[in-house]
Amino acid sequence: MGIFTSQFSLRCFTSSRSFSPLAFPVLSVPAVRRLADTLVSYMWCSEGLLQVCEADGRKVLRSSIREFLCSEAMFHLGIPTTRAGTCVTSDSKVVRDVFYDGNPKSERCTVVLRIASTFIRFGSFEIFKPTDEYTGRKGPSVNRNDIRIQMLDYVISTFYPEIQEAYSDNSIQRNAAFFKEITKRTARLVAEWQCVGFCHGVLNTDNMSIVGLTIDYGPFGFMDRYDPEHICNGSDNTGRYAYNKQPEICKWNLGKLAEALVPELPLEISELILEEEYDAEFEKHYLQKMRKKLGLIQLELEEDSKLVSELLETMHLTGGDFTNIFYSLSSFSVDSDPSKLEDFLDELTSQCASVEELKVAFKPQMDPRQLSMMLMLAQSNPQLFALIGTKANINKELERIEQFSKLQQLTAADLLSRNKRHWKEWLEKYRVRLQKEIESVSDADAWNTDRVKVMNSNNPKYILRNYIAQNAIEAAENGDFSEVRNVLKLLENPFQEAEGLREVKEDAEEEGATATAAACAQETRSRLPYCSKPPLWASELCVT
Repeated sequence: MGIFTSQFSLRCFTSSRSFSPLAFPVLSVPAVRRLADTLVSYMWCSEGLLQVCEADGRKVLRSSIREFLCSEAMFHLGIPTTRAGTCVTSDSKVVRDVFYDGNPKSERCTVVLRIASTFIRFGSFEIFKPTDEYTGRKGPSVNRNDIRIQMLDYVISTFYPEIQEAYSDNSIQRNAAFFKEITKRTARLVAEWQCVGFCHGVLNTDNMSIVGLTIDYGPFGFMDRYDPEHICNGSDNTGRYAYNKQPEICKWNLGKLAEALVPELPLEISELILEEEYDAEFEKHYLQKMRKKLGLIQLELEEDSKLVSELLETMHLTGGDFTNIFYSLSSFSVDSDPSKLEDFLDELTSQCASVEELKVAFKPQMDPRQLSMMLMLAQSNPQLFALIGTKANINKELERIEQFSKLQQLTAADLLSRNKRHWKEWLEKYRVRLQKEIESVSDADAWNTDRVKVMNSNNPKYILRNYIAQNAIEAAENGDFSEVRNVLKLLENPFQEAEGLREVKEDAEEEGATATAAACAQETRSRLPYCSKPPLWASELCVT
């Protein structure tokens, strides 16, 4: 049995968006072990019942490690999230078809202790939905407005007490103020995601927290090479939850919450709030965060939005690593010394995709015969085509083929030259913008010190890349949990250089048993520095 815990007291999320300790101590190792025994005993005694059906609801080691690490990573990045207190695994097994391809395998049952002030979601209020005219389905508590009132009263009084106090004599105004606040929190939350390249993967209404937390870490992923259409969920065939769709889909989910609050909050009121507040709050928070990431700490200019857009476009054109490019920018010198510029260009282009990486990224995904058939079907029978494909998917595949064809003729030297040209053009615009900052201050050296400090506290050096998580998972599946602990320790200080990071040792009684497993796990994947771009083998990873 493996046990690992995060280094924090059990805490709860408050309406002030900060964590405050509850009135009990940090879990000691013996206490964690007692908790583990209880949880695993529960899994064992329930096993006979749960195996009756395949939808047994039990998590496995693979997904549990990902959730455990990512929820802690998000917290230390300063992003509102549920927490992970401890992760417990046993020798009990369940069968899972990981990629839904007919190749199931046995995996170890695991429990993650998740911590939040509440796990009520947008979807919790959809139990009152009336019969759908298309599907004929309805919520289990349709017409039970008495329950809706109780839920709404509980949510607002417990998690938004300042709103409850301010509007205690007018329920409509109170409910409108609550909806306005959750709209703003959600807009700020997704803006934070966009600024660190985090993709949730399944943003349905049941994965949206009623208090504005990141919740339910399933097929998530931090973006490596910048691609606005990046899809982290291998089963999201239409790209509904792609990186660039996240702000839009979160707004859509708020619209569904608004519908679910009727009649306690008339739709005309909530829809107006959504239109007036969401986009404005998202854009404001996103640009504020991006200014900090670029070290624009003195002035707020209208042109900043364009500078950010052009930076992202340059990243896209050059296949730049989202996290590492931002992290590198703090070392950019406003000095126009050509040698310094050339050195910096070398640093930036080293974080761009190679020809080999681009070939993997743009490799056509459809068999040519299948594509040809789909194109003919789109022309001859649009109705049938609409059932099995979309024009957007076909166009994307055609673009992929065109890009892949161009890459066959591209040399590494040509790619490097092209990338340097793109970055040189953007850096000149960045230099001009930074010069305006300097002109507005009296002490340029002090400004630069503050600029670097702000950038280094807003651009993480370490994120939970898929290949890092996979290395930890493979080691754990072989009985060695030290890599999970190493990664957790790293993610607890995402903005700092990991100087003197030592492997966290297993308990004495476990060391001998895991030594061989650890050696085997080390051989399965080559170990890169945790801040490295992903290796080529990482492109084969698929999270569903």
